[in-house]
Amino acid sequence: LVANALGVPPAFMIERAHQQGVPVAALVGAREHAVKQVRAGVDILVAQGTEAGGHTGEVSTLVLVPEVIEAIRPVRPVPVLAAGGIVTGRQMAAAVALGADGAWTGSVWLTTREADTPPGTVRKFLAASSRDTLRSAARTGKPARQLVSGWTRAWSAAEAPSPLPMPLQGLLAEPALRRVDARAAKEDPQALELATYFVGQGVGLMNAVRPAGEVVREMAEGFLAATERLNSVAGMASADQPPP
Repeated sequence: LVANALGVPPAFMIERAHQQGVPVAALVGAREHAVKQVRAGVDILVAQGTEAGGHTGEVSTLVLVPEVIEAIRPVRPVPVLAAGGIVTGRQMAAAVALGADGAWTGSVWLTTREADTPPGTVRKFLAASSRDTLRSAARTGKPARQLVSGWTRAWSAAEAPSPLPMPLQGLLAEPALRRVDARAAKEDPQALELATYFVGQGVGLMNAVRPAGEVVREMAEGFLAATERLNSVAGMASADQPPP
């Protein structure tokens, strides 16, 4: 799978992937972007709400998913995955109830035992609430959701310079942030205060370091429990209806 974001992929990339039998996915944060991607020939859409980590738009997942599904219907049928703040099976079931064909997850894996997230950042994730993230251009030059830290607060200050356009801001920020992570790994308190990383609002539900397999199992159990509840509610609603 080739997954792209931040614009429609060039035609030669889609053609090359399809020649090799590789499907192409596109992450989108607005309905008009979804239409452009489908017209360009992508095979899978990821409707990524503003709750997601990394580069996002401003529309919530709850609104974006059905909006994208309706927008592409007249163009071409394409599977749509919901993304943005999804870390549990209950949320996956909600995405399917919205009309999505599945869910795309990212942030939830950052605190798994197998992740290579810096230990200091993991601790900050585990302690964070869903309100401890923000969209900021201070890391890449484009708005990207990340953990609030001394770094993001400094760039948000009234006297701070405006971030450079992408990719220049990344060339400025990444070497500094890598040094921050290295110092944070040695428990430097100032570095720990500055440390940040891309993460979505679902971080408020990420409260323990667990094996990835356990996360998958709990997702499956949560999805089944949620769908059983929906079926139960639907059954009660049907029972209240008079016979035809």
